[in-house]
Amino acid sequence: MNELAVRTITGILLIAAALGAAYVGGNVLALLVATIATLMFYEWTRIVRGWGATWYVSGFFYALLPALALLWIRERDHHGLALLVWTFVVTWSTDIGAYFAGRRFGNRKLAPAISPNKTVEGLYGGILAASLLGGAWALATGLGIALLLLAPLFAVAAQGGDLFESGMKRRAGVKDSGAWLPGHGGVLDRLDGLVPVAVLTAAVQLMGLT
Repeated sequence: MNELAVRTITGILLIAAALGAAYVGGNVLALLVATIATLMFYEWTRIVRGWGATWYVSGFFYALLPALALLWIRERDHHGLALLVWTFVVTWSTDIGAYFAGRRFGNRKLAPAISPNKTVEGLYGGILAASLLGGAWALATGLGIALLLLAPLFAVAAQGGDLFESGMKRRAGVKDSGAWLPGHGGVLDRLDGLVPVAVLTAAVQLMGLT
């Protein structure tokens, strides 16, 4: 089985698990989020080993804040489920759009010193996919016009999160944060874009913009 097929199958299973837990909510979602946050922190500590105590403390909050944000989004009000799915849609579509646009049209390097495989065309593809799919979901579920404008901005944030983790791995001299997810690497590799999007979405919800 080729790499794309393995990546696709793993991705579908992860999406199904995330959506299932989001739909059920409550303790099921809390348990999944807590497990993922623990794995994120574990992988972080492996990457930053020897970098100093500040990096370990930062990793704790890096894992904790998006975990709390996801639970806050889901349980805050009656729009919680729709908004949580919007958070996922923006993150996932950014990643998928960037991946395929980069493979098909990628020419100009986005940040060669950090992540040589990422391209400007991939960035645009991710922004376009998030804008279209995130916007469609916001309109279909009545989440509010603000999310139409925020989807492309959050797509940029998602790719910024991806670059941040890539920079950490480059400094540490590792290819992946772990090997838990076939075709994807570790949990941090898969969720680096969700970290900023989850926190920003929770902030938007707190400000009453949804």
